[in-house]
Amino acid sequence: MIRQQYERVLEQIAGAAIKAGRAPEEVKLMAVSKTIEIARIQEAILAGATLLGENRVQELSEKRPQLPPRKICDFAGTPVKNCEVHLIGHLQGNKASRAVEHADMIQSVDSIRIAGEISKACVKQGKEMPILIEVNIGRDPAKFGFMPEQVDEALGEIAALPGVNVRGLMTIPPFLDDKIKIREYFSQMRQLFIDIRGKKMDNITMEILSMGMSDDFDLAVAEGSTLVRVGTAIFSSRNYR
Repeated sequence: MIRQQYERVLEQIAGAAIKAGRAPEEVKLMAVSKTIEIARIQEAILAGATLLGENRVQELSEKRPQLPPRKICDFAGTPVKNCEVHLIGHLQGNKASRAVEHADMIQSVDSIRIAGEISKACVKQGKEMPILIEVNIGRDPAKFGFMPEQVDEALGEIAALPGVNVRGLMTIPPFLDDKIKIREYFSQMRQLFIDIRGKKMDNITMEILSMGMSDDFDLAVAEGSTLVRVGTAIFSSRNYR
């Protein structure tokens, strides 16, 4: 089941990319594995998933040692590729050290304070952490992230922090039924991404534009997303207990 659904999402991404005049390989698929047990995550890895996303630091730290490359995995006698696990949920400052220890990237850097905590943890652990800056593109008071007009100034401060490397932007638009409005938000993100990339700021490489989830990844791909975060369309139901 998971294999078929994972492959179906890949086909849908490819179709959306081609329709937008893009090459399908320009878009990475993240399997969002929050609340999903290891056995089902292993199915996704066997289907070809090499990028996973977790929302909570505790869950990430419990799962990461059981997944490649931290553990030599040979599921059901089938060799698997290494996979990355990114933190995509809101990060509390007191959990920054564990996030740096276990995550391969932190996509949800939503304040200068959090970036500073990540930097401190990186220096202490002797690591460099790739991060994405979360943008509250819809100005939703219920969501985290920098307002679009704050991003330039924030990047100047964050880029100077030791141990962090800004690799791009991430967003979650407001939950709306209006697909035209959602696409407008994605379009605004693409323009912000392009504008920042054109400035060629030190310690900032605008390589990743992470936007689009199960209900709207086709719109995100059409507007230039390079990484879509898909959970329900791959894993179906979740256990939130």
